[in-house]
Amino acid sequence: MDKRKQTVISFAIVFAAIPLIAVAGLSLLGEESAAAVTAAVAVLACVPFFVSFEHGRNDARRLMLVAVMVALTVIGRLAFMHVQFVKPVAAMCIFAGMYLGPSSGFVTGALTALISNIYFGQGPYTPFQMLAWGIVGFVAGLLSEKLNRSAILLAIYGALAGVVYSLILDLWSAIWYGGTFQLSYFFMSVVTSLPYTAIYAVSNVVFLLLLKRPFGAALKRLGIKYGL
Repeated sequence: MDKRKQTVISFAIVFAAIPLIAVAGLSLLGEESAAAVTAAVAVLACVPFFVSFEHGRNDARRLMLVAVMVALTVIGRLAFMHVQFVKPVAAMCIFAGMYLGPSSGFVTGALTALISNIYFGQGPYTPFQMLAWGIVGFVAGLLSEKLNRSAILLAIYGALAGVVYSLILDLWSAIWYGGTFQLSYFFMSVVTSLPYTAIYAVSNVVFLLLLKRPFGAALKRLGIKYGL
């Protein structure tokens, strides 16, 4: 499959299919559909990653690196479990996207939410967490060159990633409160979550600036070594 088709499929899944399934599934079918929606999102989250494979010897290495990134990101979330709204998850997803590609960033975010919620608890919010962290990683991959060149842009993106994550979870909150999406509930969720959004955005910036040197150097070196 050529690069253009891969890109179209990835964009369609990330920005259309998964959001539609998450919102429509929970709005129309209610919380009872949470498990089915989560499973559907999990399957779709892997599609952009696998369609980007070129059936070469580097595919197995890339798969291994992404699996390691997912494991490290899950561990990072667990390590900060007692510190509310301060987690290195978004930063790790951003690194995965920057150094391993957009689809790798998306699948890292999506699978981290799914796997870590085995401990934190699965619920109707899980598909929205998968979507939020996945998008953060995916867009970081698209902006990788610019983010690598400028620490200021990386910090700005980290802060925006916190806002995007919060807004997507506010969307779930609005659906959960009202049964279906209502703008008034969404606005209320956004306003009440502002302090927590600020904390999360700032913590993203801190984690990115602290971890970029060690993680960036290691992933960049591995990417060059294996031609990823």
